Amino acid sequence: MIASTASATVRPAQTYASRTTLTPADALPAAGADVGATADHEKQRIPVSELKKLDSAELKIIAIKDIPEVRDQMATNWLNMRADEAAMATEVPDNAPQNIYATVKVDGKVVATLYNSGSSAMTNDVGAKVGNLQDLGPNGGPNLAQSRADYIAKAIGGTIEKASTAITQSQWTPRPSVSRNYSRAQLDAAFEAVMADGQKATAQRVAGYPAQQASGSYRDISA
Repeated sequence: MIASTASATVRPAQTYASRTTLTPADALPAAGADVGATADHEKQRIPVSELKKLDSAELKIIAIKDIPEVRDQMATNWLNMRADEAAMATEVPDNAPQNIYATVKVDGKVVATLYNSGSSAMTNDVGAKVGNLQDLGPNGGPNLAQSRADYIAKAIGGTIEKASTAITQSQWTPRPSVSRNYSRAQLDAAFEAVMADGQKATAQRVAGYPAQQASGSYRDISA
């Protein structure tokens, strides 16, 4: 009788990288490691004996109104803000529905809108395909809107649908440029208005603080 021997696969002995066991002492800096840093720090310290007390009598408080550059900049910012607010309240924005020049569609879906001023709005996908939309019209207005519509439609394979609100170049009136050169009288009056607004806001915060304390809540009036 022949005895059969089962075959076995012998795996090589696994080897492991040696590990270093750290002790709490190993986490401490080496002796003398911070000596140089400590010495540099000591050099930068100022002895208390060399400190001098400032004479508050020599200090001079300067009001903002006595700094012409700061005062005029604050006044200019205030005037610009008021002018922008007035324009927004009275003027119809370029992207209002009544200012649509044309739309660009793909499979019947609007993917870009052009306005009579020449400005445009489009989806992110179309924007990625078109890239930087160049000023293809020299003076803006409907001519620019038409040029951009043609450019977009060609780039994405879309169709242009002109809106009933579209106007011609001769019918378009550019927005008048607003002068930002203010007179001395305007700047002075604006600065007084800025100061009045600040005093009013401070008074309102201070008046509301006791009420907040009485209700048990807290508000930082310095914010």
